[in-house]
Amino acid sequence: MGAPLFWVESVPSAGAEVLVSGPEGRHAVTVVRVRPGEIIRIGDGRGSVADCEVTEVAGKDKLRAKVRTFTFTDRPRPAVTVVQALPKAERSELAVDLATQAGADRIVPWQAARCVSRWTGKSDKGIRKWEQAAEAAAKQARRAWVPEITALAGTTDVRFRCAAAMAAGGVVAVLHEEAGTGFATLPLADAKEIVLVIGPEGGIDDNELADLTALGATAVQLGPEVLRTATAAAVALGAIGVMTQRWSR
Repeated sequence: MGAPLFWVESVPSAGAEVLVSGPEGRHAVTVVRVRPGEIIRIGDGRGSVADCEVTEVAGKDKLRAKVRTFTFTDRPRPAVTVVQALPKAERSELAVDLATQAGADRIVPWQAARCVSRWTGKSDKGIRKWEQAAEAAAKQARRAWVPEITALAGTTDVRFRCAAAMAAGGVVAVLHEEAGTGFATLPLADAKEIVLVIGPEGGIDDNELADLTALGATAVQLGPEVLRTATAAAVALGAIGVMTQRWSR
């Protein structure tokens, strides 16, 4: 099993010392029970990661470590943005967790027409919950990058985002169980960016689907099974990893 990962504000270079404190320090000391002499990994969620040797544990929420090796990892290409219609409350953070583990670079919470969940007047709280879910999942997955969680988007915002991606050489895939085109037919290998549009439990509204496909997005069927909205992005990201260079390392 690899060394556990903990977040810090800034990752120092090899040979330097680093302090892990606050909630991350408490998690390391009291939950993971890290001890002097053990190897841990620290990251800033923005590509910088270091392997460190713990030199001191203080109290219940602090440890010091010496950086052994420092690496910076670029984001994988092509970048993948997940436009995720708001799931029902019990599956909301699960969708973010799974998409993060599978490698999403950006997650856009979408207030789609058929969403049961509504963030009206409380979007800040919802976004913060998604950010926390992304940070936790990225840590578990040992990711160098934590995906960006954007502001809450309406359908007009999604339309503009998709149009901009396609204008820049990207591919927009709208996952739809009744689509006549298979996911594997998409020209992903040379795409500059990939946008996955995931509808809510009740499916994407016909008008929303028509708007997006009129812009040049492709409605695609991911596979023979009908997936829940919370799992669809993760399954699609796995396919993208194989169909592009994202998993070539």
